[in-house]
Amino acid sequence: MTVPRREPLSSAADMPQQDEGKKPPMETAPEQRWKLQVFYLCFYGFMTQIRPGESFITPYLLGHDKNFTQVEVTNEITPVLTYSYMAVLVPIFLLTDYLRYKPVLVLQSLSHISIWLLLVLGTSVLAMQLMEFFYGVTMAARIAYSSYIFSLVAPSRYQRMASYSRSSVLLGVFTSSVLGQLCVTLGSVSFLILNYVSLGFVTFGLFLTLFLERPKRSLFFNRAEAACNGAAPAELDKMAGGDKMDSGDKTDGGKVMGGWRQAVLCRMLREVCTVAKQSRLQLWSCWWIFNSAGYYLVLYYVQILWNDIYPARDNQRVYNGGVDAASTLLGAIASFAAGYLKIRWALWSALVIGVVTAIQAGLLLLMNTTGNIWLCYTAYVLFRGSYQFLVPIAIFQIATSLSKELCALVFGVNTFFSTVLKTVITIIVADKRGLGLSVHPQFYVYFSYFSLLALVYLLMAMVVIVRHSRRAQPPELIPTEGQVQEKSPEAATVQA
Repeated sequence: MTVPRREPLSSAADMPQQDEGKKPPMETAPEQRWKLQVFYLCFYGFMTQIRPGESFITPYLLGHDKNFTQVEVTNEITPVLTYSYMAVLVPIFLLTDYLRYKPVLVLQSLSHISIWLLLVLGTSVLAMQLMEFFYGVTMAARIAYSSYIFSLVAPSRYQRMASYSRSSVLLGVFTSSVLGQLCVTLGSVSFLILNYVSLGFVTFGLFLTLFLERPKRSLFFNRAEAACNGAAPAELDKMAGGDKMDSGDKTDGGKVMGGWRQAVLCRMLREVCTVAKQSRLQLWSCWWIFNSAGYYLVLYYVQILWNDIYPARDNQRVYNGGVDAASTLLGAIASFAAGYLKIRWALWSALVIGVVTAIQAGLLLLMNTTGNIWLCYTAYVLFRGSYQFLVPIAIFQIATSLSKELCALVFGVNTFFSTVLKTVITIIVADKRGLGLSVHPQFYVYFSYFSLLALVYLLMAMVVIVRHSRRAQPPELIPTEGQVQEKSPEAATVQA
């Protein structure tokens, strides 16, 4: 999801002193304080990802423990995840900011506990649909963790903190997948016992959540109190026409009235509409919306595809955890490598997106047509890695020309539209009230979807390259007395 940027903590007492030469003792404690907070939050992010049963939920539902049919899992249970995520995304996005992160993190932990209680105790399709609903809540609540860490540090440390928090989560996912695979393959642990282990870890995650500090300041709301306490104004406060804190919109006590709080989001939405005219922002936002929708649909249904190609007759023959670990590791490497790719993005962005999307379409076709489960696993790992390769590039390209507040809102809007598109596709393709396709026809739809996207991106790339080549053409040259001279005096300037 998105990684909104946050302002430092609201009160002046919580911020490092600006004059380091005069009061060095005053800086030591706050410096150690934020480091400990960041360390604890990264540890929390790592531990909450340790859910070794997560990679084996589909074979667990289709196996003898639950004995649901593939039609029930594909067309009745799994679609609820998309619907619930769509329903709670915007409310949780707003509540995360209004409640200042920690309550939403507690909600996420409670939802994780609910998921594994239902997996262990539930026996009906309705119970599993409720489990998928709570899964949607946990996915929407990820914004609380990714944004919480930025409330602890100064803006100069944002980039480093983003690296720390993302690395801790990826390391947690990798460790969880490896642990689950080792338990299944080497320890002969049943899926049911693995889910009990996951329940224990998510319960421990709730315990860790209770010790998180609740920040005093957030992005859209809770800004007035911070300003009154002496905190420096944020970029949003400096936006044109938005300096309402000095325009008589205060009460006698100096607090900003609630109407200003409601106007903040409206002002930012108008600002987003203004910057949305940038071609770079349009291209990468379209990639985020359309490709993310297809990517997550593949992730939701790929375990069903694996089970259809290679039915899980016993625990030792299921390698979902190892595949998740490999794809997570490749995704981390691809994300890291993308940061060192230096090309003229204004010219080659559409071509890079088109080529990567075409590769993804080919991998989907291979996954859906092969009868070799290891070939299908490999194609899936490469599919995820190729998507993760473009994610940091998209984040950089979108965020370059935006303030951190607008960046957060743009990513939120993109994620919302992606979820809407994903929901529409699910209703038409997967839901039993729509076409109710089985898993192989679904993957043909996803292959066609990515192929169409690749074609559109490549056509856009051709248009951009042709326009650029026309603008870069040298002026007409006229040979005179054995020398080549430029026809117009401006040519030298143009050529330079």
